[in-house]
This record gives sequence, C-alpha cells and structure tokens, in this order.
Amino acid sequence: MGKNQFFSGSFRSKVTVALVLSLFLIAAISNFLIYKFSYNSQFEQFREELKMVTQTAALVIDPDILMQVPLRGPEGVKSEQYKIIAEKLLQIKKVNSQILFVYTMGRTDKEGVLQFIVDPEPRTPDKREGGPTAYPGDKYDASRFPEMSKAFESPSVDKRLMVDEWGATLSGYAPIRGRDGKVVAIIGIDIGAQDVYGIQKELKRRAILVLGVGMLISVVLGLLVSKRVTGPVEKLEEATMRLAAGDLGYRVDIKGTDEISRLGESFNKMAETLIASKEALQDYFYRIVQSFVRVLEAKDSYTKGHSDRVAEYSRQIALEMGISVKEADMLKRVAELHDIGKLELDEQLLNKSENLSDEEWRLIKEHPVTGEEILGPVFLDKRMLSIVRSHHERYDGKGYPDELKGDEIDILAQIVSVADSYDAMTTTRAYRGPLNKGGALEELKKNSGTQFNPRIVEAFLKVLNREGE
Repeated sequence: MGKNQFFSGSFRSKVTVALVLSLFLIAAISNFLIYKFSYNSQFEQFREELKMVTQTAALVIDPDILMQVPLRGPEGVKSEQYKIIAEKLLQIKKVNSQILFVYTMGRTDKEGVLQFIVDPEPRTPDKREGGPTAYPGDKYDASRFPEMSKAFESPSVDKRLMVDEWGATLSGYAPIRGRDGKVVAIIGIDIGAQDVYGIQKELKRRAILVLGVGMLISVVLGLLVSKRVTGPVEKLEEATMRLAAGDLGYRVDIKGTDEISRLGESFNKMAETLIASKEALQDYFYRIVQSFVRVLEAKDSYTKGHSDRVAEYSRQIALEMGISVKEADMLKRVAELHDIGKLELDEQLLNKSENLSDEEWRLIKEHPVTGEEILGPVFLDKRMLSIVRSHHERYDGKGYPDELKGDEIDILAQIVSVADSYDAMTTTRAYRGPLNKGGALEELKKNSGTQFNPRIVEAFLKVLNREGE
C-alpha cells in the first residue's frame, strides 16, 4: 500500500513538474516573442518616422543657397550662405528635442568619401583638441554607413545603431534636390542612442515583469487539474501569436477569477499599453508635422492661420451634417495638415502676385499628392490620407489630382474643400484682396452643385449664419 501511495505521489509530482515546466516554457517563449515583436515593431516605426522627419526637413533647405557655401573649412563658416542654412538646420533641431545632430553633405571625387557642407555644430560636444570636425569641405568616410550613400537616390535610415567618432546614433538621410530635380546634396539627422536604448530598457522591464508573473502562475497552475488549464492556455497561446503577428487589437477572453484569467487580463493590459505607446509615438510625430505647417505659413505670409481656420470650419460643418464628434475631431486633425505638400514649393511661387505659367500651375497642383506622401508614415489610415489628397477635387469632376466627381470623393475631403475655398476667399492673397463675408457666401451658392457639394454648402451656410447671430 505504501508503495502504491509512493507511486501515486511520485506520478502526481511528475505531472505537476511537467505542467509547471510546460507552462513556464510557454510563458518564456511567449514573452520572448512579444518582446522581440514589440522591440522590432517600435524600432521599425521609429525608423519610418525618422525617415519622414528627414525627408520633410530636406524640403526646407534651399538648394541654391546651400551650393553657394564656400568649402574652405572654418573660413566657410563666416559666409552668409552658411549662416542662412545653419539657421534653418538649428530650427529643425529646435522643433525636435530628440535630434542630436543635423547636417548637410555632398559628394567628393573619391568613392565612399563625402564632405560636410553645413553643420551648425562643427565640433564634437566636448570640443576636445584633435577631435573630429565638420567644417565646410571637411571629409567624412561614408563607406562605413551604406544607408548614407543610398540617400543620394532616396531617403534612408540606418538599420541599427551606428558608431563613429561622433558617438553612437541612429541616423536618417534624405536627398536635397535642385530645381532641375537632380540631387545636389543630402541632409542627415542623428538621434542619440539613449532614445533607442530607452525603448529597449522599458520593454525589457515589462518583459521581466511579465516573465516573473508567468513563472509564479505556472507554479500555481501546476498544482491544479491539467484539464482545467488546457483551454485557457490555448487561448493565451493563440493571443500571443496574434499579437506577435501584429494584431494589437486582439484581446483574449478567459472567464474566471483564478490566476490564469488574471494572466489573460495582464496580457490584455500589455496589448493596450503597446497600442498606447504606438499612438503616443504617432502623436509625437504629428506635432512635428504641425510645426512644419507653421514653417509653411511663415513662407507664405498671406496664409498665416489658414490651416487652423480651415480645420475649425471643417469640424463645425461635419457636426452640422450629423457626423460623429470622434470623426469630426479626426477631420479637424487632418485638415490642419491639408496644405503640408506646399513645403516643397518655392517661397516666391507661393507669394507670386502675377498669373502663374503652365509649369508653375502644374507644380501647385502637385501639392495634394506630395502631402499624401509626406503624411503616409504618420497617418496609416487610408481615409485620412485621402482627405489630404482629394481636398482640391471638384463636385463636377474638374478638380485635381484625380478628377474625381460626386460621391467618388470622400465626403470629408469635400468638407475641407468648401472650408478651404471660403477661407481663401475671405483672406488677403498675393494675387488679390479679400471678399467680405457676403460676397464669399454668394460665391459658395453660385458654385454649389458644380465646384461644391450642395449639402455641404447648405450646412456651412447654417454654421456661418449662427456665427453672425
């Protein structure tokens, strides 16, 4: 009998140990997959956002002034052209506190060697004697950084942290094109390693915490009946794989009040934290793009405040038409950036008072598509991008860039079109004076059914009439 009891106890112990080890192994693998996915996902998003920032920053640099900077070492720093470009670069750095260095470089006759053109901080932060310098014309061995050389073809970002004599950084590069479309130089933006390490450190902390909780729960579950455990564990396994595959919205549903149900709750909370982190990162870069809208409005003195007014008009029209508050707020957010594509246009063109030539008009008509390309990494929602692309389409199909008509145009893009046109009519432009409110209203009515959707015009008239009461 004693032997039977011993055998029974031994078997139970083996089952318990096997269950504990199995669950712990699942928890460890799941935790590793989540950590790996989370880090890779956030790092890749960080790279994409850095590429977008660098690409947008390249549009701010005047290529003609840049190529006039004398490449004569410290003497070149004294030139007026150097000071103009350096000021632009410092403004870009000021907008984003994460930027460590920002600079421009050009090719040399030697393969794999570039030369600095403008770096507003040409010495290392410690200014040590004999340290590297980045004065105009100073050479730099770019053969160590393949993504840097690729930037003369298209925007690129280092695939990992890189180390050189300036320190450990993650760098983004983008071409600076002349007015003929040819690449004349590149711009580089370096992000300090501590920002990347910060993401890694936080994810490691969470991974260790989850692993510890998983270990504790594995021991507790090992003492329970394996039959009760199988179903919930399979749910957790499926949820882990879904999350690792990129489905951040997936939630595990485990009923009960025991340890494994709490693990399910912890899993759901962790998934929510990942979504919140992703949204916070998107919001951060959204604010960066907003700052570039301010740069655009500084280029065109006639449109100061235009984006904010169009955004507020758009939101009020949407609410008047019965669109939800959430969707109206999203529309306002996108409408603030509807003209971001004009960053690529020359300041003289934006402020030209004479009639535009065919070529100038062609360049103007490209800004909705350019805006869509700039905002692609920030707004992953296709509808949000379509608002930027289609805000110059007409109800009768004679707009641009796609000549869509009627219901082919997203209703939110049609709302921005009406708001944009009204604000343009009632403000001073380089080529004409403003219309008064009554004159602008008559224009809206006159073009209702041709340029504008009649329902939107009707809703906007109600909004404006309420303002006048």
